[in-house]
Amino acid sequence: MARQQANESGVGEPSEQWREYQGAPTGTDLECEGWRQEAALRLLNNNLDPEVAERPEELVVYGGTGRAARSWDAYDAILEELRTLGDEETLLVQSGKPVGRFRTHERAPRVLIANSNLVGKWDDWEHFHELEAKGLIMYGQMTAGSWAYIGTQGIIQGTYETLAELARQEYEGSLEGRIVVTGGLGGMGGAQPLAVTMNEGVCIAADVDAARIDRRIETGYCQETADDVDDAIERAREAAEAGEPYSVGVHVNAADMLEAMLERDFVPDVLTDQTSAHDELEGYYPSGYAVEEADELRESDPDRYREESLDTMERHVDAILELQERGAVAFEYGNNIRGQVQEHRGMDEAFDYPGFVPAYVRPLFCRGKGPFRWLALSGDPEDIHRTDEAVKELFPEKDALHRWIDLAQEQVRFQGLPARVCWLGYQASDDEEGLTERARFALEINDLVAEGEIAAPIVVTRDHLDAGSVASPHRETEAMQDGSDAIADWPILNALLNCAAGADVVSVHDGGGVGIGNALHANNHVVLDGSDLAAEKARRVFTTDPGTGVIRHADAGYEAAIEEARESNVDVPMDER
Repeated sequence: MARQQANESGVGEPSEQWREYQGAPTGTDLECEGWRQEAALRLLNNNLDPEVAERPEELVVYGGTGRAARSWDAYDAILEELRTLGDEETLLVQSGKPVGRFRTHERAPRVLIANSNLVGKWDDWEHFHELEAKGLIMYGQMTAGSWAYIGTQGIIQGTYETLAELARQEYEGSLEGRIVVTGGLGGMGGAQPLAVTMNEGVCIAADVDAARIDRRIETGYCQETADDVDDAIERAREAAEAGEPYSVGVHVNAADMLEAMLERDFVPDVLTDQTSAHDELEGYYPSGYAVEEADELRESDPDRYREESLDTMERHVDAILELQERGAVAFEYGNNIRGQVQEHRGMDEAFDYPGFVPAYVRPLFCRGKGPFRWLALSGDPEDIHRTDEAVKELFPEKDALHRWIDLAQEQVRFQGLPARVCWLGYQASDDEEGLTERARFALEINDLVAEGEIAAPIVVTRDHLDAGSVASPHRETEAMQDGSDAIADWPILNALLNCAAGADVVSVHDGGGVGIGNALHANNHVVLDGSDLAAEKARRVFTTDPGTGVIRHADAGYEAAIEEARESNVDVPMDER
């Protein structure tokens, strides 16, 4: 069945190499010429670990169509290139296909990646799908195509931080006794139930795919499944009244669930959604169909499928707005469902509820804070546990960080390569070096590798919920106070600067979690192998990367960013103006 699906998707039969790997190689033996190349090979395979990816046999990592490579032939070719890539060479990957290899120097990136990028006039799904059908392009999401996905564990802290800030604003710092309702338990949305319970709340999460609910229960992200909406509401109410953290999945279309709640006069405290609404064909499921039936309709009549998806989205947003009117705290969690119904159904009132970034996250962005994530290339969980100790020792004053690390150790299971994520920012130290938070921690990890306290190198990357590497008017840059939401110079500058600073993998993508033409974003990796070169790269990249977040928001006039720049000696020309 997997082989048939892969062939139908146009990517060819799954690679025999992938069948043998079934995830990232581990240990200290190298297949490549050095650890920087080895890290890229391992992260690509980690993306396609069956424990990590949604449909690895089709090269789909998450988000419905987000792929790690364009085809299985391209995957094999990438591995071949990485194995022989020298320490003074750079491999170019265009939408999941290796296209060139050039002599550069040891401080240059080993891999440069560009995914899904189209010239402005042609930057839409129609042109993308035409090119995709010809085998010329692929959708890389962000961490799929940049080989930085670490499973649902990667998004968990961003969701946790968002809900923690909501709790601070609305409920005196905790979701205890509060019911959060949402939809979507895929690769990104699957973190929601656990993020709610880590904030002491109760979660009801809908998904039309029962297998996704089962997977979240198996991996500890959701506690139980309900028979139907009534059963879910009853269980949630009981847990909320008892003040107990609790999560339950419901096998139902999210729009249908919200309409059922309206009929029953049930109004949750908090309401959001992480269905794959950015893609009305491959990601979102229309109401009235089981998964298998919808999959058949998508194949037989894609135009009808799109229209029915958009009809369901319109109902979905209508229900969110009505529940907001009745008292729910509602926000969009970055899937562009508001933009979809505004554009395709003329529903301007869709934006009467906010996106999560302007509502809860932007103050963090102004300080250069964002998702610093790292993976243990050894495959040994003890290496991550040692880094957990290190980050707590390095920042003894950060109570919220300590709480997060403790909760993550207790409740977040590793998927694929052991990994961790925590939000660190700029905030330069007041000593002579003036190192950022991220640089200080990266250098500490590098020292631990050099001293043998960590068995193999650690690779540091991040996701696309970031301060300075994204232009996304319906997500990270929504409602910028100077109106600069759609200016895409910033992620390009971020990528160029991180190349100059010596990141080991740098990538630029179109689309992300909001769809082709709706975002541009960049990513990077730095391999901490204990060497002096790794330390040099870490000092630079973990200054430039969060620093672009500070200057982007300072340029937009945010006082917190201007203050951070002045306190941390970030040079912002014309800041007095």
